[in-house]
Amino acid sequence: MAVAPDTAADLVYQIFDLQRAVRCIATASVRGQDTGVALQGVLRFVGEGESRATRLAERLGVSAPVLSRHIADLEEHGLVVRRQDPDDGRAQLVALTALGAEKLRHIEDQRTAVLQEYLRDWSEEDAGNTARILHKLTDSLKQSARATAAGTITTTA
Repeated sequence: MAVAPDTAADLVYQIFDLQRAVRCIATASVRGQDTGVALQGVLRFVGEGESRATRLAERLGVSAPVLSRHIADLEEHGLVVRRQDPDDGRAQLVALTALGAEKLRHIEDQRTAVLQEYLRDWSEEDAGNTARILHKLTDSLKQSARATAAGTITTTA
């Protein structure tokens, strides 16, 4: 079943509106901290497990030089370490330090508390349903983006 153009247009608007709201909340929550929103995003992905820097750049949708600067900043704060990939000496692996893991937990706990406060008038059911729908939306968009990049889906404009 296809989504009607008006529905798709409304969804695009709502997604952009949500992005702006999340960006405002994230920006407000990092005031006075030593890591900004971008560095916290990198920290989150590194926190999923040691990974090649090129893979992290791809997942974050940034260029290798941009990621390299972010990794250098996080490394300077003692939050991540880089090491040569034993399978490919040209590549680097990036992982959290113990301090980085602690910092990430603190950031996630703080964001969770802020969101709980902002959603205090929501029911558990509403929050759970929203999380499931956002997960489904995210998965669909990622799959479509990968298929488009691989050339198996063409878009019409």
